[in-house]
Amino acid sequence: MILSIINGWDEGHFKYVASKGLKGVEFCINYYRDSAEVLARKESIKEYSEKYGVKVVSVGRWGMQRLDENGEIIPEALAHDKNLIDLASFVGCPVYNVGANYSEKLSYCDNCQAAIKYFRTLIDYAADKNVKIAVYNCDWANFVYEEKAWSIVLDALPELGIKYDISHCIRRNGNYLREMRDRGDRFYHFHIKGSLMIDGKSFDDPPAGLDQTNWGAAMDLLYCANYNGALSIEPHSRCWKGKKGQWGVDFTIKYISQFIMPDDYESEEDPYMP
Repeated sequence: MILSIINGWDEGHFKYVASKGLKGVEFCINYYRDSAEVLARKESIKEYSEKYGVKVVSVGRWGMQRLDENGEIIPEALAHDKNLIDLASFVGCPVYNVGANYSEKLSYCDNCQAAIKYFRTLIDYAADKNVKIAVYNCDWANFVYEEKAWSIVLDALPELGIKYDISHCIRRNGNYLREMRDRGDRFYHFHIKGSLMIDGKSFDDPPAGLDQTNWGAAMDLLYCANYNGALSIEPHSRCWKGKKGQWGVDFTIKYISQFIMPDDYESEEDPYMP
């Protein structure tokens, strides 16, 4: 697994990520950004990636309406997604994260079929670009975030994966250990973000290790699912800002690193090991 962090695509961002000893960076190029402008910088992004030894592990676009009220594909949205798949392909990024919005005009089944059609379009487009498509489990312009939708959409699209973030499940008062047990084999990307709930309501997204998530159990489930992708830190707290926020990032890096087995780990086999 590669420990990474969400950050930007300027040279300073790559330099910062490298200074933290991290090997990966994730881009969140959300609905309010022009994908074409970022795509136009693909060569410099690739140059920075190689210069600082920081791989682009994930690209995603959150909050975008991709389907109209009739479940039809919005051409402009599709163009943005294709731009960012092209970006991911050019810089060697293996995963592109998307969602599918829900239309109240349609039945749940019809919404699922519309999502399947859209995701299939992206999967087909990315097929020869070494980029896999994952649906994020956040509900921002997306309804394919839990088992009810996964049981239909994922089963119809064996190539589609999940970008999983434990905090979203916790906010919905769900069972993240069960979701990870049941769907961990479909995870293409994974976020590291703390979560603190009080009286059934979200209080904060503190640094991982200073929250209520059982990170040890979560990591065990990733190992059991043979997950070998990126673990991407998402600083998202309203409290941990400035110098305190930087300390929180450093704490999370140290805390999560203890759970990551080195790729070159070697040990002598013990004949008495069960």
